[in-house]
Amino acid sequence: MNDLAPRRAERGRLGGRTTRQRSAVLRVLDACTDFVSAQALHDRLATTDLPVGLATVYRTLRELERAGCVDVVRDETGERRYRKRPDDGHRHYLICRVCGRSRPVESEAVEEWAEHTARITGYAAVEHIVELTGICAPCRPDTAEGGKA
Repeated sequence: MNDLAPRRAERGRLGGRTTRQRSAVLRVLDACTDFVSAQALHDRLATTDLPVGLATVYRTLRELERAGCVDVVRDETGERRYRKRPDDGHRHYLICRVCGRSRPVESEAVEEWAEHTARITGYAAVEHIVELTGICAPCRPDTAEGGKA
């Protein structure tokens, strides 16, 4: 869903009151098509009419993560990057190490493995993180798109 208004479910899970600043963070994050760092999100918010502090951006992103509303990956420097979680649940992504472009990948086998592992170990509320990185075709120097014919 690419609705620019904060979703009711997100507002309910976030707790606290919905401020104009929090709503602005949600709107700008909703418009991002790839993973974005808190600093990059803050930079995008600086171009809007409503000033939002960096601490508010970090706090909102932490709340969104706890509520299960964003997917989170780490880039090559260890910085956390965020992307709005689709309405149909969490996904796994293949992320370009050069430009940061991301694309969802089929991960049914990973989900089944995580469920199986939880079942045979007796663990509950098992969570997992799978990060796949590579270099996309436009960024690869050995492709026509990446600069070398």
